[in-house]
Amino acid sequence: MSQREDAKAERRRRIVAAARALIRETGDAGLSMRAIAARAGVSLTTPYNLFGSKRAIVVAVLEDVRQFQDRFAELQQLDVIDRIFQAVSISMTYYAQDEAFYRPLWTEALDTNGKELRTTLSSERRYAFWRGLVDEAAAAGAVLPGLDADLLVRSLERVFGSAMLSWVLGAIPTSNLEATAGLGYALALRGATVPERHPAIEARLMGYQRELLRLPKAAPAA
Repeated sequence: MSQREDAKAERRRRIVAAARALIRETGDAGLSMRAIAARAGVSLTTPYNLFGSKRAIVVAVLEDVRQFQDRFAELQQLDVIDRIFQAVSISMTYYAQDEAFYRPLWTEALDTNGKELRTTLSSERRYAFWRGLVDEAAAAGAVLPGLDADLLVRSLERVFGSAMLSWVLGAIPTSNLEATAGLGYALALRGATVPERHPAIEARLMGYQRELLRLPKAAPAA
């Protein structure tokens, strides 16, 4: 790589790091390009030249802090239904371990004016990942014959989105996040799978229930 390309890559890293730090410090994902540029120590035009838009910077930030695919690749030997639950677990672990970063992102995304960030978080690549898991389960004979895979994925996405909204509103604490989403997935998959799969899913369901009944409840949202 030439010195010019090295310098360009370094400026990109500084901009991504600046955006990530500002989100954590301010609790606000609606950053201005001016604030990002100032924090990164570059001119106002540099973020536009290197990324094109604030949304592209947010995408780069998300890709920079998440190694989801790498972690999930280690789970290839799991059963097809277990892989779905483990994907939920890994996702929620990210949010719980870096709440100061992810809560502002989801807060803005779930706001009525957060369409741009919502589109970023709900990308086609994310849908393709979950659709792939459902398709694998169907190919293994775990899903009810004739059940539309797209409808199942969309139903699971609504479970996920509902859990995130409850978290953002303070209706559930971070400690309850994985169990809340997991319980919803277990209920949905219990109805979407063949009877042979029910005992294992029911065991998970009851495990999530025990965890939720044991953990403290958040105060009702105002």
